[in-house]
Amino acid sequence: MQRPPLDAEQLRRSAVESPELAFFSRIDVVESTGSTNADLIARAADPDADHVVLLAETQVQGRGRHARSWVSPPRAQLAMSLLVRLPGIGPASLAWLALLTGVGRGAGRGPPAGGGGGGGAPAVVIGLGLNVSLTEAELPVPHATSLTLAGARQTDRTVLVRSLLTEFARRFTAWRDADWAIDELAAAYRERCATIGTEVRAELPGGRALTGVAADVDDYGRLLIGGEAVSAGDVTHLRAQY
Repeated sequence: MQRPPLDAEQLRRSAVESPELAFFSRIDVVESTGSTNADLIARAADPDADHVVLLAETQVQGRGRHARSWVSPPRAQLAMSLLVRLPGIGPASLAWLALLTGVGRGAGRGPPAGGGGGGGAPAVVIGLGLNVSLTEAELPVPHATSLTLAGARQTDRTVLVRSLLTEFARRFTAWRDADWAIDELAAAYRERCATIGTEVRAELPGGRALTGVAADVDDYGRLLIGGEAVSAGDVTHLRAQY
């Protein structure tokens, strides 16, 4: 299958010339790396590193939630990490960064990973993955899918990157300008979250499982299932039994 590369030059120019993407200080594309998350966490030691994007055509040590491997044929997906700093944010609001990223792109490969950074504003690295052109035979697990398999009209990865980054920049800027208040962000998340109001099963760290109705998210962005707040776990929608 012919899979064209990302247009790295167009993306780099966008960070300088495009009003929508001027939010980002640099957008880099590499052919291969161990993990884009790990690479940007290392960069976070530089206090001047901020609003940085790194994409890889393939990863050899990518990790999703619970340290699961994240693999894909080269140029078949988006494997991207973003490094941002959040001056003045409180712990409760910081948890909403992962949900903001979800609102902006609808699919991901793991929660934000904390980075260091010179004692200034906290640096956070967000890992973002999206299966684009994977065929059914290439899917890592049976319940996975890709944009191609879902019949998406747009599968040009460069266009998708621009769209995802534009939406992230717009929502992050609005959140920052609102002094990290979560009201608008929480409303947007609740409007789009297909899990709220459904019967689910959550596989929690440590092997425990929780079943119940996902009623809402709390002020920390945790999913409320049967009155219990869940901050990490694999959530599966349960089919109604007749």
